[in-house]
Amino acid sequence: MTDRERARQRLNQGNRMSKGERTRQRIIDSATELFSRSGYRAVSLRDIAAHARLTHAGVLHHFPNKEATLIHVLSRRDAVDAPLVLDEGLTPRELIDNVVGIVERNTGTPGLVSLYVNLSAEATDPAHPAHEYFFGRYQILRGLLVPAFAALLDERAEPAPVPSPELAAQQFLALLDGLQVQWLLDPSAVDMRAAVVSFLRSLGIPAPDRGPGERPAPDPDDPTTGAADTTGSTGPADPASTTAPTQERSR
Repeated sequence: MTDRERARQRLNQGNRMSKGERTRQRIIDSATELFSRSGYRAVSLRDIAAHARLTHAGVLHHFPNKEATLIHVLSRRDAVDAPLVLDEGLTPRELIDNVVGIVERNTGTPGLVSLYVNLSAEATDPAHPAHEYFFGRYQILRGLLVPAFAALLDERAEPAPVPSPELAAQQFLALLDGLQVQWLLDPSAVDMRAAVVSFLRSLGIPAPDRGPGERPAPDPDDPTTGAADTTGSTGPADPASTTAPTQERSR
């Protein structure tokens, strides 16, 4: 499905939403933008309400606390990515190619990249509400990547000293995470996809080529990229005109 088709599908879904569903979508879009900009702890439920142009009570009508909004923010993106990595019918080659595709797509969703970078760093604290989510996420990814690397390393035409599948999977994930931080700091200096492809080829694993001039389009699922508002949300607001997140207050 092309980006244009996905945007049209989302528009049609937005037109069929009830008023309550559209309000919930506005709240999640606002939480996504504020969490990606300032992290989870620096944002209060009142900040989310102000950004969504709702009252604090209005947000509480849909979400009992800030943690509930966080779970919905994380779950929304997982619903998109899950089939690309969790499908039991994927071959090792397809899994790695899909991950490369996700890396490329992420360059069109800076808000979501920032969200995961900020939240994953905060979630190293066992008391953070997203700690179990990220702990489980890395367990699942390692569990998928280790056998994939084992199979692909065995298929190499010219065997050479390489890390074990377990170490290759850890290095691969570390590379993905580190590239995201560097890319957020200086997008013009970092080509995440090229770096990932280079790593794979250094292991003797072929990676898909990108067509000349091909670049990912902004993702309509990322409310922080300036994509057209298709679900009744306020869309990305001018930072100068929004309520600045404060240190965590009432939830």
